[in-house]
Amino acid sequence: MKLLADNPLIFLALVIGLGAAIGSISIRKVSLGPAAVLFTALGITAWGSSMGLELVLPDVIGSIGLVLFAFTTGMLAGPGFFAALRRSWPAMLAIAGVVVATGVIGLFVGRAMGIEGETIAGAFAGALTNTPSLAAAGGTPAATVGYASTYVFATGWTLFLAVLALRSAHKDVDAPPTLEDCTIDVFKQSISVAALQEQFGPDLILTRIRPGGRGPVVALTDEMTVRAGDQIALVGTQVAVNALVAAIGQRSADDLRQDQTSLAYRRIIVSRHDLVGRTVGELGLTERFGAKVVRLRRGDIDLLPTSDTLLQLGDRLRIVGQPDRLGEVSDYVGDSSRGLTELTPVALGLGIAAGLAIGLITFPLGSLTFSLGAAGGTLLTGLVLGKVGRVGRIPVSMPQTSASVVSELGLFIFLAYAGTKAGSLILHAIETGEVTRDALLGVVMTMFLTVATYLLMKYVWKSGGTRLAGLIGGAQTNPAVLSFANAKTRHDPRVAVGYALLYPAAMIAKILMAQILAASGG
Repeated sequence: MKLLADNPLIFLALVIGLGAAIGSISIRKVSLGPAAVLFTALGITAWGSSMGLELVLPDVIGSIGLVLFAFTTGMLAGPGFFAALRRSWPAMLAIAGVVVATGVIGLFVGRAMGIEGETIAGAFAGALTNTPSLAAAGGTPAATVGYASTYVFATGWTLFLAVLALRSAHKDVDAPPTLEDCTIDVFKQSISVAALQEQFGPDLILTRIRPGGRGPVVALTDEMTVRAGDQIALVGTQVAVNALVAAIGQRSADDLRQDQTSLAYRRIIVSRHDLVGRTVGELGLTERFGAKVVRLRRGDIDLLPTSDTLLQLGDRLRIVGQPDRLGEVSDYVGDSSRGLTELTPVALGLGIAAGLAIGLITFPLGSLTFSLGAAGGTLLTGLVLGKVGRVGRIPVSMPQTSASVVSELGLFIFLAYAGTKAGSLILHAIETGEVTRDALLGVVMTMFLTVATYLLMKYVWKSGGTRLAGLIGGAQTNPAVLSFANAKTRHDPRVAVGYALLYPAAMIAKILMAQILAASGG
């Protein structure tokens, strides 16, 4: 313990390594995941305190972890966040209202229990797992004890709700559609490819044709016509494919993809920086090489690209074209494995710097002020940069693989820091007897906010289980819940979008409410 107290970097590495090992233990397919780092740090710090040793991590370490996590989470959620925002702003307002109601309930219950305003504010911050709220409440000893007394239950209970949400994920109707490849024997007479594409929408892409069912396979273009006796190949959602099959023919026993004599396909990685943030249509593969993008794989998700789909560094494109020209396509797109792992330091450095500056801006609200803080500011810039992809000629997004790794590293560092902050105070709360009273108040507030969020998002906004897990984490502004859900869903983008959707509104409401509670007196 003396070694750990004198060497914070060794302490940090030990907590992350031991916590990650504990988090990997699964009981009935349920594990703590990265959240175990938080509890490991709390336990070791409390153990050290009982021996008269203070185990601490410098504040700057926690800040670095937090901003890395928040910025890359924004990067991951950016492409889907703004599309969801247009239809989900009422949910953001609802969560802000739930946070305010939670504070009001906490104030009345706390007063009835004889708890002073500063302690109520700290318990509110811990019960809603929001460290910036603790700072907004003044960070006094009374507030900090309230925070430490409520944080652990709040994290554990929220993780339980995330598990509950994910158990229904198999029923999600908002899941990305499963794509399939299909070859069709055409019965219907003379219909243009353009007409088929218009009739069945963007949910399928026609890729190949064998005219008359014999001879060489060639690429399908919008100018061509499909006739009875032809065989065509396509990729699309199961619903769209089934509809097209019913309209023009039947599924074929042949697979045109297997005939690569005159037409082949290859998976190619986007690694050229000047292509990032441009659309699939702007690649101009058909005009340049007579090739077509028929699938796009981003992370672990297969997408059906349209001409308007924005490219990100590390996207893996399935491209159909002439065998002797696919090498040219590969050189043009880049096709380097570095595209999967580059950090894009310009985006990482300048984006975080801009986010930190935004987080310092204070906004007046009557007699109070609030700011987004480091986490809110960097999350905001990450969302914007993840959405736009590039500024002028400079790419400002990161590959999903890189962003996921940096996000997880940042989270581990922050959770280790947060655990040491709470662990050093929890023994004091136990010794003074305050912990039981404060913890009961925290349970009331935690239960109200999380259960209200769960019910509202599930039954009013009809969110599927996967997105619901992210929404719960966002309402609680709890990185551990996001990371847990990411690990369980293999970084399904719906988790990050749900988290980022509610996080800003919840963060602002919590900071304001903590200041009000702290100013409420005894």
